[in-house]
Amino acid sequence: MPTLFDPFRIGDIDLANRIVMAPLTRNRAGPGQVPSALAVEYYRQRASAGLIVSEATQVSSDGQGYLDTPGIHSAEQVAGWRRVTDAVHAAGGRIVAQLWHVGRISHVSLQSGGQPPVSSTARPAQTRTLTREGWVPVSAPRPLRTEEIPGVVAGYRHAARCAMDAGFDGVEVHGANGYLIEQFLRDSINDRTDHYGGSVENRARLLVEVMQAIVAEIGGGRTGLRLSPVTPANDAGQDSDPQALYEYAVAQLAPLGLAFLEVVEGSTGGPRDFAPFDYAALRRRFDGAWMVNNGYQRQMAMQIVASGAADLVSFGRPFIGNPDLVRRLREDAPLAAFDKKTLYAGGAKGYTDYPTLDARAVA
Repeated sequence: MPTLFDPFRIGDIDLANRIVMAPLTRNRAGPGQVPSALAVEYYRQRASAGLIVSEATQVSSDGQGYLDTPGIHSAEQVAGWRRVTDAVHAAGGRIVAQLWHVGRISHVSLQSGGQPPVSSTARPAQTRTLTREGWVPVSAPRPLRTEEIPGVVAGYRHAARCAMDAGFDGVEVHGANGYLIEQFLRDSINDRTDHYGGSVENRARLLVEVMQAIVAEIGGGRTGLRLSPVTPANDAGQDSDPQALYEYAVAQLAPLGLAFLEVVEGSTGGPRDFAPFDYAALRRRFDGAWMVNNGYQRQMAMQIVASGAADLVSFGRPFIGNPDLVRRLREDAPLAAFDKKTLYAGGAKGYTDYPTLDARAVA
């Protein structure tokens, strides 16, 4: 039987084990949304993961939704990320960039010229975001014009190329948690009347076009996708038929030969049984590596990999306080808690100062 600690290959990427560090927004980018020197150390410390998925990284300036999140669309950002990927590779790890456009989960103060954020809709989300003034309600968006959408797709393609130039092993497209792609997918948000709205086929069109463009640029073997079929994150109401929607979307992606699909089961960071969904039926429509996420503990993770129901398990919050999480899982060692007060927009404290087992033993 396969184990959580076995080497594994996803697409064109060889991994040392099946433990994945999930994307974790930490709001510590420097001027120009460039990853800081602290980020180099933070990711290096966690390079024992079979795969690191970077924090969500905006594909364009209008894709930003939170203070001090990094981008992957300028030369300076590429150079900053190159320092990160070099450090991870020197430590024996593998890392992919999570490509992100927040859509309506933004604030005018974070948008060029104070413009409203863009979305599938003009309806604002009932949620908050982090700005220089603290946590504030997000701004009302404007719906993208049909003729603007090819430019959005091109932005994802450019970001994928930038990620490869920065030394990433591949990319994961963020199609989850109520951000732009999910704002088009779900009929609870998408109220368009053009060929990007209405039917399941139309609402999945943006996702399919983005994935096709990225695969044409860097290849399916280095491309993955994150989906969250039922999460309520960021005021994403339930689709009227999530099973049909996501099964259709995944089936459309099958010909692309994607390296992996990461699926958030249930409510992101919350109850796994938030709403009914047949994840096994979704998997039957996908030929690449199957990665599961949300609330997995050691025994659960080991069992699902051993059973063959998943190929990889991604862990988010446990990696914050446990840079050596792989070792702790292997040895069944206690996990350290993380400091909630330092999750966002801070410095080294609560970011790069969590001790490893060896460091704790010396202390």
